Amino acid sequence: MSEQFLPDDSIEIDRYSTHNNDVNDPRYRKFVKPITNGILKDFNKNHQGLDFGSGTGPVITVVLKEQGYSLETYDPYFDNRPEILTETYDYIACCEVVEHFHKPKLEFEKLKSLLKPNGILYIMTDLYREEIDFQDWYYKNDPTHVFLYQKTTFDWIKDTFGFKSVEFKDRLITLSN
Repeated sequence: MSEQFLPDDSIEIDRYSTHNNDVNDPRYRKFVKPITNGILKDFNKNHQGLDFGSGTGPVITVVLKEQGYSLETYDPYFDNRPEILTETYDYIACCEVVEHFHKPKLEFEKLKSLLKPNGILYIMTDLYREEIDFQDWYYKNDPTHVFLYQKTTFDWIKDTFGFKSVEFKDRLITLSN
């Protein structure tokens, strides 16, 4: 996509700053449960994780740390620590993030490189399906949602970036390394 059509940083920061990301809000905790439950099922406290795109309220990190898990946070606007991206991780959580990627190819290459062998990338996003009326679909109306996905997109991502498998469960997509 041509950069002229992408929102600039100030627009994105303003938009993200309006989100109510209270880590103690039970509704927010329930919203991220597909990811946190998946990590709690697939990994233990000895594994190292990354909350990629953690935003202003890293609820996934808080929930998992309450269970004794160890993970780092990274967000290009609110927690920009490039040194975090020099390590590798057993699992990576990406909740409501991939639709904001300006350069998805580079971002998926980065995410793949950050995963240890047998690691899992947990993604939550809304997938477009044929039965959705695109004109009425709320998800496309967010000006910071610059890349929209379908199941076939994630099949392509799996093959192109060398993931072993992709699984879909409602809004949760997992890519296994």
